[in-house]
Amino acid sequence: MVRRLAGTSATVTTDLLPPLTHNADARTYGSESPQAGGAEIGPAHAPTRGLHMITWGCQMNVYDSARMTDVLRPLGYAPVESASDADMIILNTCHIRDRAAEKVFSELGRLRLIKEERKADGRPTVLAVAGCVAQAEGEQILKRAPYVDIVLGPQTYHRLPEMVARAARAGGSVIDTDFPAEQKFDFLPEVAAPQTQGNVTAFLTVQEGCDKFCSFCVVPYTRGAEASRAVASVLAEARRMAESGVREITLLGQNVNAYHGEGPDGRIWGLARLAEALSSIPGLARIRYTTSHPRDMGDDLIAAHRDLPALMPFLHLPVQSGSDTILKAMNRGHTADEYRSLVEKLRTARPDIALSSDFIVGHPGETDEDFEATMALIRDVGFAQAYSFKYSIRPGTPAAGAPRQIAEAVKDDRLQALQALLREQQDAFNASVVGLTAPVLFTGRGRKPGQMVGRSPWLQPVHVDGPDTLIGVERPVRLDARFSNSLAGTLVKECAPT
Repeated sequence: MVRRLAGTSATVTTDLLPPLTHNADARTYGSESPQAGGAEIGPAHAPTRGLHMITWGCQMNVYDSARMTDVLRPLGYAPVESASDADMIILNTCHIRDRAAEKVFSELGRLRLIKEERKADGRPTVLAVAGCVAQAEGEQILKRAPYVDIVLGPQTYHRLPEMVARAARAGGSVIDTDFPAEQKFDFLPEVAAPQTQGNVTAFLTVQEGCDKFCSFCVVPYTRGAEASRAVASVLAEARRMAESGVREITLLGQNVNAYHGEGPDGRIWGLARLAEALSSIPGLARIRYTTSHPRDMGDDLIAAHRDLPALMPFLHLPVQSGSDTILKAMNRGHTADEYRSLVEKLRTARPDIALSSDFIVGHPGETDEDFEATMALIRDVGFAQAYSFKYSIRPGTPAAGAPRQIAEAVKDDRLQALQALLREQQDAFNASVVGLTAPVLFTGRGRKPGQMVGRSPWLQPVHVDGPDTLIGVERPVRLDARFSNSLAGTLVKECAPT
């Protein structure tokens, strides 16, 4: 039996759920934990249900997994390392990578064996599939893997307590892949601090969905229309993170610079104004954001990079192609020269800004001349870092049925040439900062004894010799040497002019 949920969350009582089981490896949370969905949790140090979360994909999925853990905590669930020890397993999926759905079904086959073994031992397991593959393939998942108990899209995980209760009560699968009228952020418990306790850096989702409809992209179909969180909600969560020790926050959104949240003054705030408010939170030293779209890079946000010291001089600004013909086919809404103009404005406002981007080679119709236009744009701009991919078909997207699909061998050759140029530029950028003294925020221990690792303003990992007391501290470091993906440096007493 499949039950499809609709409407708002209902009150949930734990007597509808499988019995509590004790897991020695599970962390316990006391009754002081905020509640979600009306569920109640027992006294402090009560036995817990084990929750095993498997997360694939982007930083937003990492954030979503943390919030699903928050939502389930009042029902007695706490994280465990092994799926075999879990009373509930959630596979949080991503639809961006090639053959994403098939990889999900392969993993579900492995989890099915674990579920059957636990059932034979009298330990029932709730198996859930969440995220973008769940949104896109919900009915197909239940058809091919009927042992899955819950399928939920990325906009409905605030309803998880209700789904768990209904699955237990009905003895069948529950699916909820609607795009609800209410924003999930209005229903999430305010328990960000336990998830970020002891972390120096954290992700914070402020915007979801996309209205751009690029020809190659599934996001508008899996995450829905652009929606932004209210400013008060974002600031409250950021304060809780800072109070738990977080020093650097990365704001997340499918089009994060399209943020348009309602402010406490009743007006709509853009990302620039939000960043300014975040920069005043005590203890919060650094702000980053990703992923941006060139069409939403307004003058106010460019000025914020000039005026806000907390806003780091590193920007991920995907362009995808340097050919106007392909940019039009992709429905990107900007030209290559408009992108170059944006870069010029950014570097005028913040001369030390480093740029990252995304590139797709082999989009349907891409000629050798189109590819060379992309290589020319890369040479003109110069990137400190970039992500590059071969075009692959996403069912349901406009490009999937487009004529003039490119042969795999051609895409392979183009990707190798493009990545070689990008690696050359990344190495050149890393070389350009050697000899500078820059502030480094230390995040943890390195691999070697006595070694600490932190982040430069440009997001590079930096290793130094130093004590554990550096964790969570921003200190000036002389950057002495570069390696393939990191820098080595020496602590200095004060940051000299560079």
